[in-house]
Amino acid sequence: MDFVTQILSGFTAMSHWEYIAVALSMAYLLLAIKENLWCWPAAFFSTLIYTIMYWNGALVMESLLNFYYMYMAVFGWVVWRKGKANQAQRLITSWPVNRHIILIVLTALVSLAIGYVMQNYTHADFAYLDSFTTCFAVVTTYLVAKKVLENWLYWIVIDAASMYLYYEKGYYPTLVLFVFYTVMAAWGFKTWYEEYEQSQAKPMAQL
Repeated sequence: MDFVTQILSGFTAMSHWEYIAVALSMAYLLLAIKENLWCWPAAFFSTLIYTIMYWNGALVMESLLNFYYMYMAVFGWVVWRKGKANQAQRLITSWPVNRHIILIVLTALVSLAIGYVMQNYTHADFAYLDSFTTCFAVVTTYLVAKKVLENWLYWIVIDAASMYLYYEKGYYPTLVLFVFYTVMAAWGFKTWYEEYEQSQAKPMAQL
């Protein structure tokens, strides 16, 4: 009951700006699914709010990550405006386990190095966890762009770690948002896996 009481009290105490950021993030997801150009302004302003909020909350790497997402929102707007989104759809691919192991080890080493710097030379809270979620989110964004099936598994871990981070910092609306993200990541993996299996079966059917 103490946990539930803490969550509810956090909702009433939170800044209205966080609720706006959550609403814009949800709008981004819905508009992106519909391939609507206006998903990018929603993404830009939600990440702008989060950039400032995380910086003020001493989550330095999360703030920098959202600044990166702001750039990607501008980039996405420009690309979609030029009609490049109508290019041939890239097929979903699956990377071998050894490639993922190498990627995970290298990213973990980078996150540890950045976490050390953040811990000792900045005002960052949860420096190592903050660095972990940021570094892996940057890498996983690349996997999404390349349509690598396993990106969704990365997101599940990242989102779960982020939920703990936001709970500890008292960002309860964002915590709820990331619970939704985690569910969506599981659903995304299931959907992509089925499509990947179908694409692999087509050459066999042609034989």
